[in-house]
Amino acid sequence: MVGLSYLQHTFNLSDEAVVQRWIENPYLQWFCGCEYFQHELPCDPSSLTRWRKRLGPDGLESLLAATIQAGLDSGAVRSSSLERISVDTTLQPKAMAHPTDAKLCLKALQALVRQAKRHGLELRQAHTRLAQRAAVQVGRYAHARQMRRMRRELKRLKIYLGRVYRDVTRKVAGDEVLSRRFASLLGLVERLLTQERTSKNKLYSLHAPEVVCIAKGKAHRPYEFGSKVALAVTNREGFVLASKALEGNPYDGHTLSATVGQVTALSGVEPARIYVDLGYRGQQSD
Repeated sequence: MVGLSYLQHTFNLSDEAVVQRWIENPYLQWFCGCEYFQHELPCDPSSLTRWRKRLGPDGLESLLAATIQAGLDSGAVRSSSLERISVDTTLQPKAMAHPTDAKLCLKALQALVRQAKRHGLELRQAHTRLAQRAAVQVGRYAHARQMRRMRRELKRLKIYLGRVYRDVTRKVAGDEVLSRRFASLLGLVERLLTQERTSKNKLYSLHAPEVVCIAKGKAHRPYEFGSKVALAVTNREGFVLASKALEGNPYDGHTLSATVGQVTALSGVEPARIYVDLGYRGQQSD
């Protein structure tokens, strides 16, 4: 499972693609520890998803620590190189479509109606067909640069979502079990309904609420949606020593101490010299 995960991230493959390529390529099987050529799938593709959820952040740090030790034992990285590291932050994009208000409202309404049916709640009106038509009209009016009509349809879509949200809230209010099951989804819908264009900590994805919008200054892609990640590598070989997902969009300099602390914890060596860019100006590692 560890070998498949490394291959998946190395070649940017999905769960289904990595197991299919594993069958065809003997070098990938050898990398995963197989002595003879295999003709069957190593596991079901869905097992990789469940394994990643069970692994968690602590398990990933254990894998990274084992990788560092393997690099030291094989000579891929020198022990003296651990004292000089380069630290930077980047954006890890999420597997999501470009977020728009119409798409988010429609998906939220469909998720509420789907979960209500699953638990046997009878809604006054689902508004699914009307909401889907309004979402289509939003895209058409936006393409035609008819912004007033687009805002009217978007407002109508939010009205439909608000009606279903309040109906579900009333029906689960007296049931403790249903309230607990609907709490996360209702919280996301409420967050979606209350946010404005200039709001902070906006919701961009229902399945990944931790996604943030970050401007990296790229001409071809002004804004990117994902999670901010801090990385630390050896300055000589470029060997990865730390990787940490950050919550929100913090200032780079405020993440330096946490990144260096992870390097020290995983490698057992405290860096003597740290190289950073101007995004870390004014910060010092203790």
